Formats: sequence, C-alpha cells, structure tokens
Amino acid sequence: MEQQKLPNATAVIVLSIISIITCCCFGIIGLIFGLIALFLANKDMKLYKENPELYSNYSNLNTGRILAIIGTVLSALTFLYCIYSFATTTPEEWDMIMTEYNKAMEEAQRNQSR
Repeated sequence: MEQQKLPNATAVIVLSIISIITCCCFGIIGLIFGLIALFLANKDMKLYKENPELYSNYSNLNTGRILAIIGTVLSALTFLYCIYSFATTTPEEWDMIMTEYNKAMEEAQRNQSR
C-alpha cells in the first residue's frame, strides 16, 4: 500500500510560521493564525492515529503543531501585555501620547505639501 501525505501538514507549518511572525501585531493576528493551525493539526493527528501506516509526513505535522503552540503562546502573551498597557495608562499619559501623535501628523502633512 502506498503512503500518502496528511492533507493539512503543509498548511499547519505555514500558518504556524505566520503566527510566530505576526505575534508582534498586538497579538491578535498571530493568535488567530496559531489557533487555526492548531485546529488543523489536531484534525490531521486524528486521521493519523486512526491509520498510521497510511500516512508518511507525520513529523512535518508534529513540527507544525509545536510551532503553532509557540506562536499561540507568544501571541497570547503579546495580546495580554497590550491589554495591560492600555488598561494601566493614565489620562495624563494618554494626553501626552495624543499630543505627540498630533504633532507627528501635522509634521507629516507639512512635509507632504512641500
């Protein structure tokens, strides 16, 4: 009997790598990609456990699953840190942040109009 590849192993690896790369985008993007990768990995692991001699690339799936766990954890930590940062910022700090933002936007508009 010829062995076939697990259907989502490559997708799991790609999504896991994207999850790790995008974990710095406030955490939410990496969290989404990581959870999708974990869902697909668990689905393929069930397929493999039902009939292990039928599939050949379980090691790729397991690698992708490990990367998905890492990406999900990093993204979750980033997301929680962002929530903490927004929650603990005082109104005075927000005023300072918004003042600096407005100055930067005005400077960008002046440079663009030249």
